[in-house]
Amino acid sequence: MNLSGIWLPIITPFLNDEIDFDSYDRLLEHYISKNISGLIVLGTTGECPAVDDDEARLLVEHTVEKIGRRIPVFAGVGGNYTKHVVEKIRSLDNTGIDGYLSVVPYYNRPDQRGIYHHFKSISETTSKQIMIYNIPYRTGVNMENETVFKTTELTNIIGIKDSCGNLKQSMELIFNKPENFSVMTGEDLMFYTMLGLGGDGGVLASAHIYTEKFADIHSLMKSNNHLKAIQIWKELTGLVELLFCQPNPAPIKYVLKNKNLITDDEVRLPIMAIDKQLGGKLDQFI
Repeated sequence: MNLSGIWLPIITPFLNDEIDFDSYDRLLEHYISKNISGLIVLGTTGECPAVDDDEARLLVEHTVEKIGRRIPVFAGVGGNYTKHVVEKIRSLDNTGIDGYLSVVPYYNRPDQRGIYHHFKSISETTSKQIMIYNIPYRTGVNMENETVFKTTELTNIIGIKDSCGNLKQSMELIFNKPENFSVMTGEDLMFYTMLGLGGDGGVLASAHIYTEKFADIHSLMKSNNHLKAIQIWKELTGLVELLFCQPNPAPIKYVLKNKNLITDDEVRLPIMAIDKQLGGKLDQFI
């Protein structure tokens, strides 16, 4: 599989503290028609820390069944105890999932050796494809490019969701990436810039809104029509900024509810619904 284009880290809709599968099915059919390249269930945008193991497996199985191989589906599986991450992957490996998005271990701040052996253990656990995820402002530790390149020697690690927050590091990662390894930005506001530098696409929470415009930007950039792409990008940047003014995915859920794509914008604590002031600003884009 070649990771590229727009991958959507889909929200998990809730209703009365249960997963709202009616709304979820509407979302799946909506986004499958919007030219996304892949779907990630149980990412941070899917509120994975607030979804228990039974719900997680049910959601993965349900997603795989409903998508029916129309696009690839990855599951977010991460943690800061390697043994537990390995056990989670083993429990999902028979669901028909295509691969996994797995974040650098958080909070315990391992060194580069520990990060590498964490991903090596995951790689040896499954034959599924793996996208690693570097997001230091959440995890507390940065995965250095040298370590990233070392993991590419593991045959089923095929790309990275890069949210390192360092333009120099991202640029060097893209310029020196091995063949058949993809760099997907996870910094929504850096989408155009990363494509211009040669990145392969993005895993973008903000692509829940005006999804087709994000897909158009990717297509235009790949065909070297940068001027047309930036015209569209200028229309989106204000919205992208607003969607991260308060904790993700609360602003996205607010918009999706107002677009009648989900029944309720319910989130699980410690995330809370957005305030009225932000809601008024988002209403201008709906």
